[in-house]
Amino acid sequence: MAKVSSQIRRCRRMGGGWLIVVLLGSGLWPSAAASQVVKAQSEEPFAGMVAIPGGMFTMGRDDGPEDERPAHEIFLPTFYIDRDLVTVAAFAQFVKIHGTEGPKGELYLDVWDSDNRIHQHDRTWLPDKGFELYPVGEVSWYGAKAYCQWRNKRLPTEAEWEKAARGTDGRLYPWGNDAPRSDLAFFGGFRGETRPVGKYPKGASPYGVRDMAGQVWEWTTSIYQSYPYQPEDGREHLGTSGPRVARGGNSSSSAAGLTSTSREVVFPARMATGHAYIGFRCAKSLEQMS
Repeated sequence: MAKVSSQIRRCRRMGGGWLIVVLLGSGLWPSAAASQVVKAQSEEPFAGMVAIPGGMFTMGRDDGPEDERPAHEIFLPTFYIDRDLVTVAAFAQFVKIHGTEGPKGELYLDVWDSDNRIHQHDRTWLPDKGFELYPVGEVSWYGAKAYCQWRNKRLPTEAEWEKAARGTDGRLYPWGNDAPRSDLAFFGGFRGETRPVGKYPKGASPYGVRDMAGQVWEWTTSIYQSYPYQPEDGREHLGTSGPRVARGGNSSSSAAGLTSTSREVVFPARMATGHAYIGFRCAKSLEQMS
């Protein structure tokens, strides 16, 4: 346990999130700066992760769309989640090693889509200049899952995602119950339009997790099923086919789509290719930290 505590303290000192904020404030976006962020994320397996304490929380709400009902209390053990969305530069590091397709021919990154921001130069996959620290898009569900496994992490369940976004006080948005504003999240644009990660710290969740409303929907492991959420009913079986849930809204979502309870169903055809308006972040169980 002492080893775990030491790693967590190290994470807080060296987290990629702090570095991203400094870069944003300076207005600098050179590839060298982006590589520093990626290096920190790659060499420090716990860097940039936020602890979400175990306990009960309210999932869903009774005054929302039908698939968000009923509000129900569930228990989650302690877990960790990335403070920031996975960036174009970070995913490019994965593609350099594993390529754009998996061992069974499954697509990791849709390189043929014009919205893709990772391209090959002299046989090396590199992030497009100026987009290094933007949320990665055009990543399939399988690519997101593989990336997290590569980092010795995993995708979050939708229950974990929701707790990380809203905490235990039943708030509607990560920042509270106030309506979305331009200083809290990026919205009001078109699908696939994004901004650099971590640019809206005022809109962070109670645990300090950023960009959980707007920007891009986020992949989860959960199969789309009705509530109450019961992980033992098969919705968390990774090998089961079926539509999965994405969370958080995107830059073109309405206020209702930006809530921490909003659920977006993504069908298998889209799961296999991804889209510019779907990104992700990774999670890690407490037992994985030791």
